[in-house]
Amino acid sequence: MRSFCVLLCTLLLPGLVCAEPSPDLRTMLGQMLLVGFRGTSIDDSAPILRDIKEHHLGGVILFDRDAQLQTLERNIVNPAQVRRLTQQLRSAARTPLFIAVDQEGGRVCRLKEASGFLPLASAKTLGQGAPAITQAQGLATGTALADLGINLNFAPVVDVDVNPHSPAIGALERSYAADPLTVAAHARAMCAGLQAAGVLPCLKHFPGHGSATTDSHQGLTDITQTWSPQELIPYELLIPLQASPCIMVGHLFLRQFDPDAPATLSPAILTTLLRHRLGFQGVIISDDMQMRAITDQYGLEHALVRAVQAGVDILVFGNNLDYNPDIVPTALAILEQAVHDGRLTMERIRQSYARIAALKKL
Repeated sequence: MRSFCVLLCTLLLPGLVCAEPSPDLRTMLGQMLLVGFRGTSIDDSAPILRDIKEHHLGGVILFDRDAQLQTLERNIVNPAQVRRLTQQLRSAARTPLFIAVDQEGGRVCRLKEASGFLPLASAKTLGQGAPAITQAQGLATGTALADLGINLNFAPVVDVDVNPHSPAIGALERSYAADPLTVAAHARAMCAGLQAAGVLPCLKHFPGHGSATTDSHQGLTDITQTWSPQELIPYELLIPLQASPCIMVGHLFLRQFDPDAPATLSPAILTTLLRHRLGFQGVIISDDMQMRAITDQYGLEHALVRAVQAGVDILVFGNNLDYNPDIVPTALAILEQAVHDGRLTMERIRQSYARIAALKKL
């Protein structure tokens, strides 16, 4: 239909360049969601299949473990099974689908060696060596992910190892180093390796999770007293180099920039700091909107609308800490109503859609 419209425009108005019709609101909103689901395979009754076909879902995320049920093999059993699953997902999508995973290395690997996947060193281990070794692991990781049908890796972590006992970062060896220049060098190398294999990297967790004394999975994480400007240095170095087209923002209170809201819901942090001051023009992705730092403090409607107002382009629902098979239509209804009543503008939605579409090369 779009091709016909462009052809008709060309015939009737020769010499003019005709823009293709803009997608409708629900299509654009669907592309702004990335969700988790249950199942190592999908059939015609699977809610995720409905979401991809009917709601124009932009992406999915795979997990090896169901956190709510405390069971294994949520989406991942072995390489052959993952290839079949991602093929099922892709074949249902009319628009290219992000298929994402957290495959950092070390303890944060959804694709584990015990299940037949590539063994990967932790960021801390890599940070003690040369960036060339990190780039090689990035290439190997990306090659393995691409072979499995996965095109987006929520890595590398660029949090500076300010607090080696930080429960979500340092204690899990997810940071490359305590020196931000070392972090930036290894993160750049990891991004280059992943992209050389055709897999998108994503820097995380802006504006810096490395000093935190609590875990935002579990509740409010206030870094006001522990954070320092050195935690922005990796972003200050990597953004001008266009090392990664995606940045994930953490649910982190940093009252120096915003005394009232965590970074995910803060225009001061996402728009003023990340977009305007640091110059990031790529896709801003939320951390899981079902983490306790969000769910314990804000209702779903309030959190979704404020995140988009603040500048988030893709809203992630791991659907793992909590499981809601209807999270996609529920979120779409909230966002659509927010546009209709003026809390969100069409221009704001078009901005996010344009960034996502460019990343998918539509």
